[in-house]
Amino acid sequence: MTDLSQLYEAIVKGNLNLSVTTTREALSEGIDPQAIIKDYMVPAMNRVGDMFERCEAYVPELLLAARAMKGSLDLIQPLLAAKNIETGAKVIIGTVQGDLHDIGKNIVASMLEGAGFSVINLGNDVKPAGFVEAIKLHHPHIVAMSALLTTTMTSMESTIAAIEEAGLRDNVRIMIGGAPLTDEFCRKIGADGYSDNANGAVKLARRLAG
Repeated sequence: MTDLSQLYEAIVKGNLNLSVTTTREALSEGIDPQAIIKDYMVPAMNRVGDMFERCEAYVPELLLAARAMKGSLDLIQPLLAAKNIETGAKVIIGTVQGDLHDIGKNIVASMLEGAGFSVINLGNDVKPAGFVEAIKLHHPHIVAMSALLTTTMTSMESTIAAIEEAGLRDNVRIMIGGAPLTDEFCRKIGADGYSDNANGAVKLARRLAG
């Protein structure tokens, strides 16, 4: 029987090969994919997030852990899709129009997946209409927007306005993140929450989805 504690440690240490190998063996033995996520992958990403908050891990370690987790999740998701099972509350995430930065956004997306959310990553330079169409198509619980430039922060306000104009604002909670943002800006544009780091974003998403 596969020792799934190896999967936990592989994700914490950012070991992609061991993470994938252990997951593949566990699945071949018929271990429940949802149990793998809930009992090993989510706790591992939670630990990495806590280490990051205590400055015991940094962005490179976050990226490696997220990559290891994603490698395992890529094996599991087709099995869940075949059974029409979602991994958790659904989030659409994207960097707003005019902004091409996506490293931070991708870390948050991976951390959310590791925490059990179902994530649709829209990429970068996403127009307000792109978010609106994604809401109509995917019916998410949460819309997450990122901006890394002061010049693109206004695109967040435009996106929220577009969501409101489409009559969809009451259907979703909106969270924002990015280096130049503040809680004050979050309140000003009518978003539901703001975080300045990936682990905080996961905690915020859990609260908003609750």
